[in-house]
Amino acid sequence: MHKTICYYNFYITMLAQLQIMGDDLVSTYKTSGIVIKVQDFKENDKLVYIFTEKLGKIKAIAKGSKRNRSSLLTPTMQLCFGEYVIFKGKNLYTINEAKVINSFGSLLNDLEKLTYSTYICELIDIAVVEEESNASLFKDFTTCLYLLSTGAINYEILIRAFEIRLLKYTGYDLELEHCSICKKKISTSNYINLTYGGGVCDECEKMDSVFLSKASFNSLKFLSTTSFEKLYRLTLSENIRKELYKILTTMISLNYARTPKSLQMLEFIK
Repeated sequence: MHKTICYYNFYITMLAQLQIMGDDLVSTYKTSGIVIKVQDFKENDKLVYIFTEKLGKIKAIAKGSKRNRSSLLTPTMQLCFGEYVIFKGKNLYTINEAKVINSFGSLLNDLEKLTYSTYICELIDIAVVEEESNASLFKDFTTCLYLLSTGAINYEILIRAFEIRLLKYTGYDLELEHCSICKKKISTSNYINLTYGGGVCDECEKMDSVFLSKASFNSLKFLSTTSFEKLYRLTLSENIRKELYKILTTMISLNYARTPKSLQMLEFIK
């Protein structure tokens, strides 16, 4: 009887320990991610906002990361693409380990590249809900940063394509194949309805719509259906660039809680 009680107590103790270990294992994640924003947190720590492949957008404490010799110094700098081992606490994540995949140093050393990359980081911060995985948007975000760093594609064209994908992956996809009001199929249009988010046929009311040339409408269609790597095929006139900028930045301002502050810098460097 005594042995039975001892075995039972041992079993209960081991079960409790395994449950605790299990909780720790479930709460620890390894994921790739890109740092979109950094804030000071205490004397030697940072509060790091990371858009991750598996967890979506998260904020995490990087303890000691402001120290020069910290292994977390570079992986927690803005725009760094890295592999992160993260523990989830009650209120915040904590970065336990990190390894740099690409620091995107070339983006930091060029004002125009830095401005555009800061802008898309701000878009992610504004548009993406915390802890909501969005693998497609993460892939396009990463690709966009790589292409910005190489300069292989016109920056404005690349950013307009990213804005379209951001709208799509966060629930505000532009309807360009059918009238956004009556749903009749259209080949092109001279209007984008801001309420319904898409083209307008000749018969429907143009209230709450913005005029644009058919060339600009067709450019929107091309940007929405063409992979980033093939955008080099597109050449846009100054007028078309202005129309696309107006349409897409207006859509972003209307659909999200706040307008990116870096838009002002974009207008300054254009």
